[in-house]
Amino acid sequence: MNSKVRSTNPFYNGRKLKLGSFSINLEHGGAASTIDGTHKADWPSIKALGKLHDDMEFEAIVPVARWRGFGGATNFAGPGFETYTFAAGVGAQTNYPAVIATSHVPLVHPIMAAKQMITIDHISGGRAALNIVTGWNRPEIEMFGIPLREHDERYEMAVEWLEIVKRLWTEGADFDFAGRFYKIVKGYAEPKPIQKPYPPIMNAGGSERGRHFVAKYCDLAFLAPKVREYAPLKKMADEYRNLARDEYDNEIEVWTNAYVVQGETEAEARDYLAEYVDRKGDWDAVTTLIDTMGINAQTFTPEQLKAMKRHFIAGWGGFPLVGTKEQIVDMLGKLSGCGFDGVVLTFPRFHDDMVAFRDEVYPLLLQSGLRAS
Repeated sequence: MNSKVRSTNPFYNGRKLKLGSFSINLEHGGAASTIDGTHKADWPSIKALGKLHDDMEFEAIVPVARWRGFGGATNFAGPGFETYTFAAGVGAQTNYPAVIATSHVPLVHPIMAAKQMITIDHISGGRAALNIVTGWNRPEIEMFGIPLREHDERYEMAVEWLEIVKRLWTEGADFDFAGRFYKIVKGYAEPKPIQKPYPPIMNAGGSERGRHFVAKYCDLAFLAPKVREYAPLKKMADEYRNLARDEYDNEIEVWTNAYVVQGETEAEARDYLAEYVDRKGDWDAVTTLIDTMGINAQTFTPEQLKAMKRHFIAGWGGFPLVGTKEQIVDMLGKLSGCGFDGVVLTFPRFHDDMVAFRDEVYPLLLQSGLRAS
């Protein structure tokens, strides 16, 4: 909301198009591929990427909370770092981007979540944000010895969880809470976050129940680009923002994700895409990923299913930014025109390709005015 005071957090810097990264806490980043040079889940690699975020004043570092991988040749999304401690680490080693902790509601108690986020906010100088995941990955949830709750029940649990977290962030006196899922006796958390009233909340609710949860309780909506045409994406972004504004008097930012495949020519970029997706993609891992997400393959034609898998191999199902530096700037401009406040990016060879983006694409983004406030 406009009344919120979060001047320390670049989510609110007023730029026309904000940028961030996605999944740099995980081995391979966003590329489910066996090509050489993909991202490594080690701290020197993450620290080097953090510097690139500062170089371009990227607004966000959004990690993916994964507890086990999807098998295949890469065990995609398996090796990686836990996101609260990851956010604390990158918050200490960067100067500009918001550092996000992605949290599974059923796996982290709200008192622990609130206290960890307070710590991250102070480490980062008021740049923390919390990305809530209600839990969809059955093998992960069951690994903790708890059942995967029914879809709507997961959101009911998240409402209680978030109420407790927000109260711990904002209330001076101890409080009791008795709900369906949680009981809190003399809830207490000090100090309070730097950001007032609290760090911003993100969620990627795509179902009707999820969209209403975001619209009512959150500050940032993460909208997966289920289509790759601009007009339908604009309609989706507008509907999300209007739902929050009209039904809940809440002003939200709407973000999406994309993968960047850059070349000197469009043909070179498309050959790069074909190399790491078609020729060296981990199709087994992505098939398991789609099955785990509960996507019913029977509702798609073989061509549609293959296209979906290609996008997941290429970069977590994101919007394809494939082409020359000029074409990438043009496509980012069109996503901005769809109403997206920000885009989190992945790159196949994360460090080297992000350097090329900084050196070749970013100057054109500045010239275009997309990064103007």
